[in-house]
Amino acid sequence: MGLKKFILNSDNFGLSPDYNRAVLNGYNNGFLKSASITANGAAFDAAVNEILPECQKLSVGVHLNLTAGKPLTYSDCLTDDAGNFKHSFFSLFLNAGKESFLKQIEKEFRAQIEKISGYVKPSHIDSSGDVHCIPQIFELTCRLAAEYKIPCVRTAFEEFYIVPDLKSNLNIRYPLNILRLILLNSLTLKNRSVLQKYGLKTNNYIVGVTYAGMMSNKILEAGLKTLSDEDNFSVEGVIYPASYLRNINDTHSKEFKLTQDKLLEDTIYRMGYEISSHKDI
Repeated sequence: MGLKKFILNSDNFGLSPDYNRAVLNGYNNGFLKSASITANGAAFDAAVNEILPECQKLSVGVHLNLTAGKPLTYSDCLTDDAGNFKHSFFSLFLNAGKESFLKQIEKEFRAQIEKISGYVKPSHIDSSGDVHCIPQIFELTCRLAAEYKIPCVRTAFEEFYIVPDLKSNLNIRYPLNILRLILLNSLTLKNRSVLQKYGLKTNNYIVGVTYAGMMSNKILEAGLKTLSDEDNFSVEGVIYPASYLRNINDTHSKEFKLTQDKLLEDTIYRMGYEISSHKDI
């Protein structure tokens, strides 16, 4: 049997103190080996100055952001009157074919990559809301990854699976996630050739789209079992863990617990996966 790599990645690192604490605890007390940091996050300085020194072997990625908060560079076409990002995924999708629009995105992406690279050598690139999967933006992302010598760019292909749990399937979030799954899978099929063009690596699959916002140990296990008949691949579990001290039922708090679930860690090993980071792809 070939080698199967599982990467548990924490997105939104640097976004707030709660996300930062989740990375610190998940790394030191669990099996979290990879996290993606947001350059314009409110807790970025704390992330690089307080958390990273305590997580020496953490695989750190660039979490590109075009949809939340304020950009690092000035751009009238990306922001509203208050200076905040104004575009959604679909708005970016519709405008990505415009050369002037892409130039503004490139300027912002460079600023975010260079800010993060000033503190740590990034191992991978992904994005908030998967906006980098939009074909024109994906081409730009790969070109910059090659230029800045960042070896891995996330792709978002997830095999379809169903969890036998009515609560996880009979809700407004689930059908919206299915539509997003179909879109991201189709974009990934198109984007894979771009990775080859720039000589970049990627994960083969992800788990975290179909049941985004509902992730649990059972859902993660079900997603990994879908791939049990394959070998020699890497799969990334995408989560957004935050260590809220009071709201223990919040989705982000539940995902925080996943990073330290010893039974889940053992189950993943028994399924034949090596728990890895982007540095191992």
